[in-house]
Amino acid sequence: MSIERDEIDMLDFIINGIFWVLALYGLFEIIKNIIYICTYTNLKSDGIYVIIAAKNQENKIEGFLRTILFRIMYGKEECVKDVIVTDLNSSDDTMKILEKLSKDYDGIKVVNWKECKEVIDNIKEASWKRA
Repeated sequence: MSIERDEIDMLDFIINGIFWVLALYGLFEIIKNIIYICTYTNLKSDGIYVIIAAKNQENKIEGFLRTILFRIMYGKEECVKDVIVTDLNSSDDTMKILEKLSKDYDGIKVVNWKECKEVIDNIKEASWKRA
């Protein structure tokens, strides 16, 4: 009888240990995602984010982004929080232009495609959890 009780106690201990490990892992993943989003994307609170992907658009991207920023800053699009621009491995100077514009305007965030995809995936996960 004592052996069965010891086995049940051991099984309870193992199961509780597994649950605690999984809970801590989940907590660390949540903290990691929050730190990543706050540190690397500089996204503000809830709102509308414009995401633009560009490839080899050095002749057009500056005018395009300045037009969008002008409409946001001086128009009626107050709900737009940030413009996130990702370069799709351009072979021209698109990335240099984007980096220059991001230094000139706080509202432009330049990320690579992988970072952009991670941000979108995190937003999708957060919105699904709220629903």
